[in-house]
Parts: sequence; structure tokens; C-alpha cells
Amino acid sequence: MRPDDRKYTRTHEWVKPDGDTVVIGITDFAVNELCSGNEGDLVYCDLPEAGRTVDAGETFGEIESVKAVADLNAPVSGTVLEANPAIEDHLEILSKDPWNQGWMIRLAPKSKNLDGDLLSAAQYEAYLAESH
Repeated sequence: MRPDDRKYTRTHEWVKPDGDTVVIGITDFAVNELCSGNEGDLVYCDLPEAGRTVDAGETFGEIESVKAVADLNAPVSGTVLEANPAIEDHLEILSKDPWNQGWMIRLAPKSKNLDGDLLSAAQYEAYLAESH
């Protein structure tokens, strides 16, 4: 079971409240789809600069493996406060710990309401079971 302290998207991002901010990353499912368990297959990640505003559903960056390029989509609207500096130089962090050390960006959200189209951990598990 994935962590239930955050919400999930159908495009395999997660968003976790952290005080007045939210932290966003990608799920273990997304990482495995990109690298098939071989962390060396992840080759590039482009994350936004601090100060950029993003709308829910908007692409905020991309991640690339030897077999695919995937857009990173914002689960919520807000302003980027920081990008995880470790990710761009150490993509293996995503394979080892996508839930904590593998966070991608921190946002100041436009709204504290994290519902909308976001899924709970149980709903995300059910979505994966029926769609993959």
C-alpha cells in the first residue's frame, strides 16, 4: 500500500501537505514504468525554478529514462518555492525513496483544499488495479 498521508493523481504524481506548503513527487509506479527496476535507466529530470506558478494539471517538468520521456504534472495550483536539488544530479534517489527523499518540488498552494480530482491511497491502488 502506498503512503496514506498524501493524495495521488491518475498521472502518477503525489502531493503531501507540509505545514503551509505542499510537497510533490512521483509514485513508485511511475518510477518503475520509466526504469523497469533498473535505476540506471533514469537519465534526466527537468524541474522548474522557484517563483514559477503552475495550475493543477499543468506540466511543471519532465523526467526521462532510456525508454521514455514523461511529463510531470502539477496535482494542485500554486507557486514553486523550491525544487529538490538532489534529484537532478542523483536520479537514483527516485528509485530508492520516491516518497521522502525523492520529492520533486515544494509549492505554496493557491488553496488548502487537496480534494478535487485527487485520489486517496486506496483509490489510487484501485485505479492501478483496474487500469494497468
